[in-house]
Amino acid sequence: MLFGDFMQIKYYKNEILAGLISSIAIIPEVTGFALVAKFDPIAGLYTAFILGLIAALLGGRAGLISAAAGSMAVVVVSLSLSHGTEYVLLAGIFAGLLQILFGVLKFGKYIRMIPQTAIFGFVNGLAIVIFSSQLQFFSNEGMGFYILVGLTMLIMFVFPKLSRAIPAGLVAIVFLGIGAYYFGIETKTIADLGDIKGGLPHFSLPSVPLSLETLKIVLPYSLILALVGLIESLLTLSVMDEMQKTRGNSNKECVAQGIGNGVCGFFGAMSGCVMIGQTIINATSGGRGRLSSVMSAVFVLLFVVSIPEIIGKIPMGVLVGIMFVVALRTFEWASISRLKSMKKSDIVVLVLVTLVTVFFDLAVAVIMGVIISALVFAYQQAKIQASSFIQEDGIKVYRLQGPLFFGSSASFIYDLFDVAKDPQEVVIDFSNARVMDSSGVDAIDKLTKRYLDVGKKLKLRHLSDDCKNALQLAKQYCVYELDDPDYKVARNL
Repeated sequence: MLFGDFMQIKYYKNEILAGLISSIAIIPEVTGFALVAKFDPIAGLYTAFILGLIAALLGGRAGLISAAAGSMAVVVVSLSLSHGTEYVLLAGIFAGLLQILFGVLKFGKYIRMIPQTAIFGFVNGLAIVIFSSQLQFFSNEGMGFYILVGLTMLIMFVFPKLSRAIPAGLVAIVFLGIGAYYFGIETKTIADLGDIKGGLPHFSLPSVPLSLETLKIVLPYSLILALVGLIESLLTLSVMDEMQKTRGNSNKECVAQGIGNGVCGFFGAMSGCVMIGQTIINATSGGRGRLSSVMSAVFVLLFVVSIPEIIGKIPMGVLVGIMFVVALRTFEWASISRLKSMKKSDIVVLVLVTLVTVFFDLAVAVIMGVIISALVFAYQQAKIQASSFIQEDGIKVYRLQGPLFFGSSASFIYDLFDVAKDPQEVVIDFSNARVMDSSGVDAIDKLTKRYLDVGKKLKLRHLSDDCKNALQLAKQYCVYELDDPDYKVARNL
């Protein structure tokens, strides 16, 4: 019993400390993202509390940290500049509703369609973005800043080998923060990013006219916000699934993110999503349960309301050092060693997704990766073959092997059959083939026409009823024979 009590105490201690360290790491990030979106810094902190708390309680996986995100801030910059932040808040509310809808319709499961190489590219690109985003803080800094960064990274790597009782990041923040203050090191602090002092968030409706014109302005941004937020959130969920060898609920996470973003819009807070950097900080600091994510959100609000002056004095060099280590740990180093054994198409997807994530946009990068992977897969599978023989009665039989779909339909029509030299009666045997889509059905009709044009009869063997019903020309002029398989044909791809 005593051992059980000790383990419970250790669990709560780890969760609370992990929440504390991740909350401190959130503050400079979200205040910066708020400024990017033309909001007051406090709006980003409110997002870290509201979205962070709701997603922690209702989300599809424990230990995820949600807050205002740079990928979403960039989306709304033009809307904020042209119409003001109130329109951005309304866009966030509608984005939340769309995310809830996606979750209810179970669209979250389609994250599984993203290939592993695209996930590697996403992770590597995000690691580079995290690393490069910290370089701005080196501007006009002296040697003290560099020393703080170096010492922080040293603590982050060495301290866990000595003890895991306290997160290394918290040790770095406390001791180096006190040391910088005691020795009077002139360096940039969190307070230099903007005022983080504020009260409790309060409810208010976005002050925009509710009209059709307003919806036309807002909804395109809402859709992009919803998609970008879910892609980043669900990819981070997948990364944590891989790291911790457990599986989260992607649809549940969609709903939680949607509720959180919708509520944020009614409390003057930006839209946000799961943040991979802070999530990894939370995990490496010992946060495994929902308590760590809840405490991260609660600590952010406590800092804003009660001790903003103390938090504001934390040196940026310490936080930069922590984020550098996060970037190094986020990067999928194993993907580099795998390049030698990867197919060329996989290498292209990995490198392309990485580069687009770094230089353009996460959502675009992932979508491109999925499209390229799908096209490569279709090309590789677009191999339909035919062997042929002449029966004793003079009828020629073609036996097909492989799928008949949009990728292989052209080869089926023009390459496999010798229409001009074939005898008067021809049989095509589909027993080892399968018609996959409407392009395959259309290919059969076109081949039928080629044989009819030269006055020859065509028999089709082993087609499903669904496939035969979809045929047009072949239904009228072809003969079906032998036992037919039972499978459906996709009509709309």
